[in-house]
Amino acid sequence: MSLFNVYPLYNVTPVSAKDVYVYDEKGIRYLDLYGGHAVISIGHSHPKYVSAIREQINKLGFYSNAIQNPLQTALAEKLAVQSNCDDYQLFMCSSGAEANENALKLASFHNGKHKILAFKNSFHGRTSAAVAATDNPKVVAPLNAQQKVDFVDLGDLASVETILKQNETCAVIIECIQGVGGLDQSTSEFYQGLDKLCKQYDTAFIADEVQSGFGRTGDFFAFQKHGIAPDIISIAKGMGNGFPVGGILIHPSIKATFGLLGTTFGGNHLACAATLSVLRVLEEEHCMQNALDISDYFQDKAKDLPHLKTIKGRGLMLGLEFDFPISELRKTLIYEHHIFTGGAKNPNVIRVLPPLTVKREHIDLFFVALEQVLQEDKFN
Repeated sequence: MSLFNVYPLYNVTPVSAKDVYVYDEKGIRYLDLYGGHAVISIGHSHPKYVSAIREQINKLGFYSNAIQNPLQTALAEKLAVQSNCDDYQLFMCSSGAEANENALKLASFHNGKHKILAFKNSFHGRTSAAVAATDNPKVVAPLNAQQKVDFVDLGDLASVETILKQNETCAVIIECIQGVGGLDQSTSEFYQGLDKLCKQYDTAFIADEVQSGFGRTGDFFAFQKHGIAPDIISIAKGMGNGFPVGGILIHPSIKATFGLLGTTFGGNHLACAATLSVLRVLEEEHCMQNALDISDYFQDKAKDLPHLKTIKGRGLMLGLEFDFPISELRKTLIYEHHIFTGGAKNPNVIRVLPPLTVKREHIDLFFVALEQVLQEDKFN
């Protein structure tokens, strides 16, 4: 049997990893400044993470949500304190797409409406309603396109209000920093206005924190910089440091009933153990402060790069937008300098999403390599 060929693959085969480094089968060491799409939050193979999973699998790896699971309760309590979202409720699932599916479904149950409002260049997942709310026709099948979604320019409150006035929109879903789209963000005035409009027109405000959550921006959630209170917050990626975990945080104004949502694997014992260890390390090793410190250092190093148009994002969710497409640049970084970075829907943006344990010396290695590459004739 062959693999279904849907991924264009780089010719690198990782076999082990430690903190910010990945090692291939030839023993070559790669600096990981992408973290597998912002998944690696506390570094590869962190000893506390490995220990937590090993200890839990030796006791109980999985049982269904039909029984009591004290680990879910412990996780909800710890997450409430660290995220400062103590009045929210937690529902766990297994991925970011699943989190957004449940968020949109719950919003529709809550207010009885059926349309979605999303933003241009958004990415919310590859399943059903989540992919319909993703601004990329190439990944939206005809089946998904039956969902009714309005796309609005980021920052355009007037268009948002025009649509919400029609009283058909169950949810507005937004990334406060767009990930795949290319690290675009708007102003606090816009996000606060959006929050106000959602409340005015009985529309659920969903903050998609799948990529930006769990400390990546220096705040626990990206939306917290703007002083808003979403109705639902979707989470995944860095939540499990590589273990497949997702979830939604739900405002107490939305009430639960038996059978409203459900999942087989979500919130299993291993998932909870993994996430609890991530929260513990984020706190004990001051990873969010490190994200802020390294972000400042990175941006200072980047500002004089040739061909650079702008520095995008914040914390350790960063983008460098050049005046040329960066696909060949990324290949050169991987194959000649052994550094992983990410691309975006914007072909000129290189994304940098390292583990939150990254240090200044790792950023120095990146900029030495990047400056060398940018001096080559093919980029001039």
